[in-house]
Amino acid sequence: MIGDMISKVRKERSMTKTELANLTDINIGHLTHIEKGERNPSHKALKNICQALDIPYQQLMYTYDKELNETQEKYGFIEHISYNKVLAIDNINGFIDCPSSVPSASLAVKIFDSSMEPAYKKGNYVFIEYNSPLDNKEIGLFFLNDKFYIRRFMLKRGKITLKADAKGFDDINVSDDDDFYIVGKVL
Repeated sequence: MIGDMISKVRKERSMTKTELANLTDINIGHLTHIEKGERNPSHKALKNICQALDIPYQQLMYTYDKELNETQEKYGFIEHISYNKVLAIDNINGFIDCPSSVPSASLAVKIFDSSMEPAYKKGNYVFIEYNSPLDNKEIGLFFLNDKFYIRRFMLKRGKITLKADAKGFDDINVSDDDDFYIVGKVL
C-alpha cells in the first residue's frame, strides 16, 4: 500500500520516477520495486521520498506494511487516503492542510484560550507529534483530569508543572494522584 501511495503522490506532483530517484539518491530499480509493492522503503528512504515530494512522512508511515485486499483495490481505496493532512480536533471538525515543515505531525488542535500567547493565539491550530517525549520547557498537549491543555512542560525536582506563557493563568502542578498523560509535542 505504501508503494501505491508513493506512486500516487509522485504522479500528482507530475514527477517521473527518474526525477524522484535523483532527488532521493535511491536507485530507480529499487524505487520501482517500492512503487510496485514488492519492497518497503526503509524509514530513512521514506523520509527522503516524502521530503522530495514535499509531504509529511508520518501520514505515509501509517500505510507501512499494510496491503489492500481485492475489494479495497476495486473501489479505489487508495484515492481516499490523505497523505498531506492531519485530523483537526475541535469537536472533530474535519481536516486542515498539514505543511511539509511539520512532517511528523499526527494531529492538529485548535487553541481555545489565550494561555500561550503571544506564541500561539486563541483560535489558531497547533500541530502535535503524537506520543513524542518532551524536554524541559518544551510545549506540549496534555490530558489532565478530563481536560486538555496546551502548556509548557516544566520539570523541577522530579515534579511536573504545566506553565502558561501568558500572564493571568495559574501554573498547574501535577500530582501523583492526577489522571495525567502527555499526548504529544507541539511542533
